[in-house]
Amino acid sequence: MESPKIEVRAEKVFYTNSVDLLVMQRHADGSADVGRPLTMERLEPEMHFGEPTLRLGMEAAQLLIDELWRCGLRPSEGTGSAGSLAATERHLKDMRDVAMGLLRKTGVQV
Repeated sequence: MESPKIEVRAEKVFYTNSVDLLVMQRHADGSADVGRPLTMERLEPEMHFGEPTLRLGMEAAQLLIDELWRCGLRPSEGTGSAGSLAATERHLKDMRDVAMGLLRKTGVQV
């Protein structure tokens, strides 16, 4: 039996200028496990970090990125973002369509 998948949901909270995260696992019977606020533990400089606070599968990590995007967050470095590339590709297609239309109007064989 496959274990339930972790979901991370995000909600932008304007009055605190923050993003709230809810971590949960949904079960086939309709119930869900939810994460509670995490606690921080001080490590001395020579201590090893150990296990990660949270490990997400690729599907859950993608959901988290999508949720953060929905909350209005964007990559700080935006030049190589997929959204920017998709917009550029659409613009180039539009410009090709315009150019081809003009060429056809002038009788140029394309």
